[in-house]
Amino acid sequence: MNQLIDKINEGHVKESLTHFVPGDTVKVLLRIKEGDKERTQVYEGTVIGRKGRGISETFTVLRVAGGYKTQRTMFVHSPKISVEVKRSGKVRRAKLNYLEHKTGAKARVKDKIRPRAK
Repeated sequence: MNQLIDKINEGHVKESLTHFVPGDTVKVLLRIKEGDKERTQVYEGTVIGRKGRGISETFTVLRVAGGYKTQRTMFVHSPKISVEVKRSGKVRRAKLNYLEHKTGAKARVKDKIRPRAK
């Protein structure tokens, strides 16, 4: 049974994925269809968690806009989205749900310092 499910899912898994982890600030480009028109909507925020694996893997992005915080959960392998990493964050947890209740400087995630390319 699992072999059949794996064979079906095999064709839908994205080959080239952008590597991102919780704490990273990402820019998600969503293709939205309204009537017969299609447009791209940008959703930018901090990744607060990833869940699942394979074709059903999801990630949650926390966005702060106008003083309001919104969360959106999206599928990693969805053909309607593409992800760009803006900043890498230094965190020590896999789930950052505590950021929902923090404001100001306490809600900030420190930048990960990367070695310079020579």
